[in-house]
Amino acid sequence: MSLIKSISGIRGTIGGKPGVNFTPVDIVKFTAAYGSWLLEKGKGKKVVVGRDGRMSGSMVNHLVVNTLLGLGIDVLDAGLSTTPTVEMAVVWEQADGGIIITASHNPMQWNALKLLNNHGEFISAEDGLNILEKAANERFEFANVNTLGKSFQINGLIDKHVESILKLNYVDKAAIGKKQFKVVVDVINSTGAIAIPQLLESLGVENAIIINSEITGNFAHNPEPLPEHLTQLYEAVKLHNADFGISVDPDVDRLCFVCEDGTFFGEEYTLVAVANYVLQLKKGSTVSNLSSSRALRDVTREHGCNYYAAAVGEVNVVKKMKEVNAVIGGEGNGGIILPELHYGRDALVGVALFLSALAKFEGTISAFRKTFPDYHMAKKKVDLAADVQITDILAKVRSAYADEKINTEDGLKIDLEEGWIHLRASNTEPIIRIYTEATTKETAEQFANDVMNIF
Repeated sequence: MSLIKSISGIRGTIGGKPGVNFTPVDIVKFTAAYGSWLLEKGKGKKVVVGRDGRMSGSMVNHLVVNTLLGLGIDVLDAGLSTTPTVEMAVVWEQADGGIIITASHNPMQWNALKLLNNHGEFISAEDGLNILEKAANERFEFANVNTLGKSFQINGLIDKHVESILKLNYVDKAAIGKKQFKVVVDVINSTGAIAIPQLLESLGVENAIIINSEITGNFAHNPEPLPEHLTQLYEAVKLHNADFGISVDPDVDRLCFVCEDGTFFGEEYTLVAVANYVLQLKKGSTVSNLSSSRALRDVTREHGCNYYAAAVGEVNVVKKMKEVNAVIGGEGNGGIILPELHYGRDALVGVALFLSALAKFEGTISAFRKTFPDYHMAKKKVDLAADVQITDILAKVRSAYADEKINTEDGLKIDLEEGWIHLRASNTEPIIRIYTEATTKETAEQFANDVMNIF
């Protein structure tokens, strides 16, 4: 598997050859480039490092921490944590940056470095290109023995994260506690096992059944929270007669729900439900990416507010949210961004907001789902051969849909009367993603098949 270098970081599969896989050589080189970039900016004296529960996490963490120390940078080591917690810790600790060791939804053989600026947000495209150039040309210099950095363990960050969520005006702990929800939670053998139970207890959810709770990094199933991967959760919800199920990914920035009858609430509708709730309490713009459901646009307009679309990628969504002063935003993959807490996808705040909304709804979670506009999506991915050019594929598809409304901001999006089609190269895997949406599942699947037949 090829090593994937992008403006947001570096990821790949553990083992193999340098430059081809995610090896110690690549980890050190890329960390050194990031640290050198910080030092050039007159910063880099202090960096927060945290990781998810992957089997390779400890090994990668040691390499990252010691490389930063070798540059003369002090490290605040958060150990096992979540992506949103590390993002917030950068601000709390007044650090100059942060590195999160996680491959997010990728399988267990993968790992990655996610890079943060001093605001606890993903670095910009321009800064990412600078770091990539430094790594490629090994433009970094290590400190002498008298100026090596120091490492400090920092504790209690998840506690502080949960406390910050409970202080939000949107979070109704009393209403949640009154409902006495019975919940099954799949924390996929990673750090959600630390954070989610603690959050639920703080919200007054006393009856939570946690599955895959051992932090081994040996994921019980494919860690991407999609319907086909959550059969164990469906079965557990029905077995325990629970009110609903919750699933998070390994670094706890994506969130989805399973209904009491074992049906899937829909990862796209996590953001829709949360945004609808927030807009009831505070009017303002919303933002999601070009591959997210039209349902958010519809709900936002129902509240008399404006919806905006951004290119795929958290950094792009955050940039657009700042431009339009959005009150809520995120991505249709179950990523919730609430600016009043921080500008990052956060499953913890997503849980708190969703449960607050559900607690005020008189009915089951499946009935709650039926209150939102009903769209259906098809999500496909096609492996890209080494000799295939994504630009050639997009050109063929664009030609075939020349009479439709076209958006080329991020790959190729085709707006149709009954829905839309979006093709783009993945930022994290050597694949092309094909997302479609329509008012029926059959139409969405047909849209996807029609496009795939073109190339």
